[in-house]
Amino acid sequence: MAATGRHGSRRLLVQALYQYQLSEHSVAEIAAQFAAQRDFRLVDVDYFRLLLGEILGDTDALDRLLTAQADRPVAQLDPVERGILWLGLAELKLHREVPVKVVINEAVKLAHEFGAQDGHRYINAVLDQLAPALRPAA
Repeated sequence: MAATGRHGSRRLLVQALYQYQLSEHSVAEIAAQFAAQRDFRLVDVDYFRLLLGEILGDTDALDRLLTAQADRPVAQLDPVERGILWLGLAELKLHREVPVKVVINEAVKLAHEFGAQDGHRYINAVLDQLAPALRPAA
């Protein structure tokens, strides 16, 4: 069964961000490839397109945030984990309507599904450390 809604969008985004890192196709090319998938209509298409553009338009800034917190150079991060971190950071930074807990939980779920064996712990730690700076308490 295909993932639907925003979770489905995030799931496809991780795949799209992985593909981008390996191929460096344009945002339009990647969006078109994913739009052609059979289950694409089941996800929140607008959210997928919005986040894809936001993330790929801001990878340098997202990498600077990661550099401050990562335990290794950003270029040495696994591409799957880097994509999940980009996604989580973009949601924390740009989508205040999504609660911090939801952003981190979704990223951890995606890391369990796509990442290395203990990748979810790393994702959780990095996002947990950066969340207060990106979402200061009111």
